[in-house]
Amino acid sequence: MAEKERDVSRRSFVKTGAMATAAISAFHVLKSHGASAKPLIKIGVIGCGGRGREAMKDALRADDAVRIVALADIFPEKMELAKEELNKFDHPTNEIETFLGFKSYQELVKTDCDYVILATPPCYRPETLEAAVAAKKHVFMEKPAAVDPQGIRRIIAAGEKAKELGLSIAAGTQRRHQKEYIEAVNRMHDGAIGEIVNMQIFWAGGPIGFPKRKEEWSEVEWQIRGWYHWLWLSGDHILEQHVHNIDVANWIMGAHPIKAFGVGGCGWQERGNIWDHHAVHFLYPNGVDILSMCSQHPRKVSRVDERAQGTKGRSFTAQGGPWYLQDRHGKELWRFEGEKSAPYVQEHADLMDSIRNNKGLNEARNVAESTMTAMMGRMAEYTGDELTWEEALHSDEQFPIYYEFGDVDDQGAPAPGGQKYTGEEGWQPG
Repeated sequence: MAEKERDVSRRSFVKTGAMATAAISAFHVLKSHGASAKPLIKIGVIGCGGRGREAMKDALRADDAVRIVALADIFPEKMELAKEELNKFDHPTNEIETFLGFKSYQELVKTDCDYVILATPPCYRPETLEAAVAAKKHVFMEKPAAVDPQGIRRIIAAGEKAKELGLSIAAGTQRRHQKEYIEAVNRMHDGAIGEIVNMQIFWAGGPIGFPKRKEEWSEVEWQIRGWYHWLWLSGDHILEQHVHNIDVANWIMGAHPIKAFGVGGCGWQERGNIWDHHAVHFLYPNGVDILSMCSQHPRKVSRVDERAQGTKGRSFTAQGGPWYLQDRHGKELWRFEGEKSAPYVQEHADLMDSIRNNKGLNEARNVAESTMTAMMGRMAEYTGDELTWEEALHSDEQFPIYYEFGDVDDQGAPAPGGQKYTGEEGWQPG
């Protein structure tokens, strides 16, 4: 999707009250060609892989008074790639601080950056958010929020602590910052298609690239380099990718589901230990049924969209459009006809606006609940059970996490009923 750069308004940064003074980092001043001073926002990037580098560049596109001042990763070549991409923006790199290692984020949050981008594999998200909030940094955090329920509980707690400190948190669920989606959802909330009675949400696409293992890589290093395909790192693609559609469903409903039942499996891919297709029935309050489907295997037709049915009509929203509402007879009530927005840039622009003007943007709970919704569906599929929200959220399920290169304990792919796929032996009791 083409992205149009958008500048944040140049209003002066004002500290309002003791909480804002404690929460908002001191801003530095940028003077250029005799122009009036304006605040310079300093950013640190934790996780310099593809998503982290793209988020970094989106932040630079959002405002010209932005500097990347610190980078952290476990792979030095990723930080070098980040510097190379910054050079393309004529961004100075000679004074950028770099931190290497699994716990390098602990050093980065001690720098004088104003906000941090959290873009490590999702399993490390809770601890990096906790560290950022403890250091009184504003946050842009990628989705999903975590990979297991204990991680979700930590995200929610850290989000509440951020509110107490007056810190802003934006999440990588960019549809909530996309004007096309905002207009459609606002009209639904205003009753344009009546009361929502059911919905279908889809992310049916092709497979994701998988790195070929090099001889010198340990098992942990190989899995982290292909983190998307490993359960302990990504939480499965129903969390990592389909969470976008699930987030739209929660947004439209203004609630999370109360129960989930699901089916799925791994019928095509021979990589990692996640599944390649998921289908979940979510029951929302007031008896609203939502069908969720996602897949990552070769296909002729892809579908990435959300379809809501109301008592007076229906809606259609999709990743790249169109976005429209119809009445029960198919008559069009509204269609987005304007210029498409750049949501990946806009989410950073909105975060900067919140920081500059003390608006209190905090999306931690939203992204946590949307991730938990996907997780509840995954847990229902894996166990073959029907789960309630409370059962899933307070489950003691917890995946191992690794902080050094070496071996991993369990590489079996999960299957319904507590089984796992062990290769030549097929499906065996877990």
